[in-house]
Amino acid sequence: MGGASARDVKNRIHSVESTMHITKAMQLVASSKLKKAKERMESSRAFFTALYDTLSDLAAANGDFSSVFVREREVRKNCFVVVAGDRGLAGGYNSNVFRTVHETAGDTPFCVLPVGKKALEYFRKKRIEIVSEDYAVVSSVDLAQCSTLGKQLAESFRAGLYDAVYLVYTDFVSMLLQQPAIKKLLPLSVDNTHARKKEFILYEPSASGVFNQIIPEYLSGMAYGAICESYASELAARRTAMDSATKNASDMIDALSLQYNRARQGAITQEITEIVAGSEGSA
Repeated sequence: MGGASARDVKNRIHSVESTMHITKAMQLVASSKLKKAKERMESSRAFFTALYDTLSDLAAANGDFSSVFVREREVRKNCFVVVAGDRGLAGGYNSNVFRTVHETAGDTPFCVLPVGKKALEYFRKKRIEIVSEDYAVVSSVDLAQCSTLGKQLAESFRAGLYDAVYLVYTDFVSMLLQQPAIKKLLPLSVDNTHARKKEFILYEPSASGVFNQIIPEYLSGMAYGAICESYASELAARRTAMDSATKNASDMIDALSLQYNRARQGAITQEITEIVAGSEGSA
């Protein structure tokens, strides 16, 4: 019985070791991709800041500024651009994003524009209206696709298909901390107090006309920045999760090795006892 128990423990040790090799490999892959993802994220932040300053300048250009993209209206339906991951095994990365969507939506009807395989699968399973399935692989979404996304959102909002647009993603705070975040994209609330002070500029055909032309680019920049933030966050979350899993597997192997040695010692002791008992009986 002891021999059989020892064999079972040894088989389990081999199984945990195989799992540990996988988690270690995934940790190394995430670490190797993270540096490039962080660089792309930091450059996108600078782009968004410059674009937002330009929009603030336009909105503050003159007193009669008016645009459909800044005008509040009764909200009958929301649209959520949800950026999640392409894979799991990243702790609560994906589930935190989905929870944020439902908490914000409340009882108001909404549709989603999912970015990433997990987002598409989740909302398809929940039978929630999906605006587009063209952005199913978050790691491959580039500026050109974000430009198409921005134009689609702007045209649909202008047409009244939805009354507010929200962006849900994960904010990269540090290597160990990534937080779900939500930003209201439309209607845009421009804080004129933070607009850069410049001399009067004449916009043709008008400030609001130029503003309306820039809005799709603004939405594209926001989406691209969120995707960069989320992708870096996903890699960091997976790196942390796999590091924790590797350490847990190592601790489990140590505990199983101790259990195996005890089972083996018990089996040897039982065999010695049987041999001694047999020799005494024959004498």
